[in-house]
Amino acid sequence: MRAQKNGRPVARRVPRGFEALLAQFSAATLEFTSVARSEFARRLTEQAAEMLGARSAAFAVKRNDAWEMGGRTGPGRPRSASVEKRLAAALGGLDWPDHGRARSGSAAELLGPRWADRLAWETVCIAPLIGREEQVLGVLCLGDLEREMSAIEAQLLAALLNHASVALENAQLLHRVEQSRKQWVEDFDAISDFIVVHDTANRVLRLNRALADSVELELIEAIGQPIEELGILGTAAPQGQCPFCHHTNSPEEEDVYQAGERTYLVSSSRAGGPTDQDSRTIHVLKDITDRRKAERRYCRERDFNRNILNSTHSMILVLDTAGLISYANRRCAEAGYDKADLLGKPLTGMVGSAHQPLLLAALNRTLEGVSIDNLEIPLRGGDGHPRQFSVSLSPMRDEDGVINSIVAAMSDVTDAADLQAKLMQTEKMAALGQLVSGVAHEVNNPLAAIVGFTDLLLENRDVPASAKEELRVILQEAERTRVIVHNLLSFARQKPPRREPLEVNSVLQQTVRLRTYDFANHGVEIREHYQRDLPIVLGDPHELQQVFLNILNNAYDAVHEAKRPGKIEIETSAENGRIDIAFRDNGPGISQPDRIFDPFFTTKEVGKGTGLGLSICYGIVRAHRGEIIAANHPDGVGCTFTIHLPAAPAPAET
Repeated sequence: MRAQKNGRPVARRVPRGFEALLAQFSAATLEFTSVARSEFARRLTEQAAEMLGARSAAFAVKRNDAWEMGGRTGPGRPRSASVEKRLAAALGGLDWPDHGRARSGSAAELLGPRWADRLAWETVCIAPLIGREEQVLGVLCLGDLEREMSAIEAQLLAALLNHASVALENAQLLHRVEQSRKQWVEDFDAISDFIVVHDTANRVLRLNRALADSVELELIEAIGQPIEELGILGTAAPQGQCPFCHHTNSPEEEDVYQAGERTYLVSSSRAGGPTDQDSRTIHVLKDITDRRKAERRYCRERDFNRNILNSTHSMILVLDTAGLISYANRRCAEAGYDKADLLGKPLTGMVGSAHQPLLLAALNRTLEGVSIDNLEIPLRGGDGHPRQFSVSLSPMRDEDGVINSIVAAMSDVTDAADLQAKLMQTEKMAALGQLVSGVAHEVNNPLAAIVGFTDLLLENRDVPASAKEELRVILQEAERTRVIVHNLLSFARQKPPRREPLEVNSVLQQTVRLRTYDFANHGVEIREHYQRDLPIVLGDPHELQQVFLNILNNAYDAVHEAKRPGKIEIETSAENGRIDIAFRDNGPGISQPDRIFDPFFTTKEVGKGTGLGLSICYGIVRAHRGEIIAANHPDGVGCTFTIHLPAAPAPAET
């Protein structure tokens, strides 16, 4: 571009010193440190103002997302740090819609009247420094140029700003690298574990401050020394060898070293380089003495607790807060439970549906922090059959006192419960025997008079024939009453029953025939399932028939009470030298199964039962060395009376 002077074009020269400044900025792109940054900004501001003929200049630089004044030259009002900070923010806040190209014009339009008046600028040229990622690194503002810039000056200004951008980016990058290096060195030396790095010749390249203090050397003194001469952890190695390198072909290895009373875990890693000679090995020596002590203490406590849990006679289960089993001790397996069937399953699954609400309520109370002791509840045994357990529940808490699990201690008290029930029943039977004995003696006296006088009246010829028929009925019932009283006396005196070989199926069939007519007339269905070839039983057929008939009569009354088509099923079977007789009905069930054999306990209306029938049956079966059990059906419909009788030995059967 040429200027006109006296009507003739005159070539405008490149401003003096511009090439030298450009060369300096080019060199700055190759070597630039944070120390020279402020000097660089000042020189850029002054030289740009001088070359382009600006009366004043300001250079704002962006640093850590904030703008600050890097350089300022020329006249103006007295400066202060706050004013220059606001000016830098104003320059940094300008928009550059034209891809960062320099803009020239009125200072009031580009900067605003306030800054134009404060700086006493009329015209300005504002140019940004754009980085590689199109971000603005700085803004150069030239105020009141002496002349309008030519095209070549604008190009040179753009080149100048280009080089300045590169220099600034390099400065920022070098600053970050230097900061990172310093931070890495500080972090490396702050590590409390011992760290040492050596080359392929086993000479030390670096070690941290903790290890240097341990071997009583300055960091610089240890560099280049053979690692075996440092005596780390008191170890020794042949000359030229590392005491911690055993498998040099492996990229990683770990070993445990004992140094006096301290134990160290040495982790070794190998890092490659451009050549084999440049590869290096890093050893990290961590003091694990306290961890080893804690591990040994934990193992002792764990083994101690495990031995206690496995030696107890109770089943110990640990439940999570959802009621699922997470641990079961060895006693569970000894009791017949498979751990696979316990772990991860709810404890309530071992309980029948009728008792699940009771157990759930106990678990919920335990989760609230209440301990439950000696909760007796029937659970499924290891053999699948229900057994009586005493369950104690205790909450377990974490370090913050929050309940995170439940310990369930379960003891099988089936045998003890049975023994206690039998003892109570025996006491009741003894009381019943005393009562029956007294009543029978009192009944025998008037009964003897009734029988005697009835016999006399029957032999008296003056008694009409019609009256004799009624007297025969009286005599028959009196004789029947005398037999009953005799049986009661025999039961009360605990005399052994008359023993003779008998077939249970035959006694049952004879008993059923006595009631077949009544059952058929009242719509009660009898189903008989008798196992063939049952073993012979030694017993009194009349007393056993009395037991069977009593149970059948109770079943008959129960199915009538249920208001549904009555069904009574009788089944016999033999197993392990024992004969089982089961009476099943579809009545309403037993309201209180635990009291069904108590003397004088009855659920029938007044006048329809004395409560002695099942008590007498209980005594007869026990006298036959047998057992009688009553239980409701799981579905809530009906109940089953089961009688167990021992089979006779082979000679008696013969």
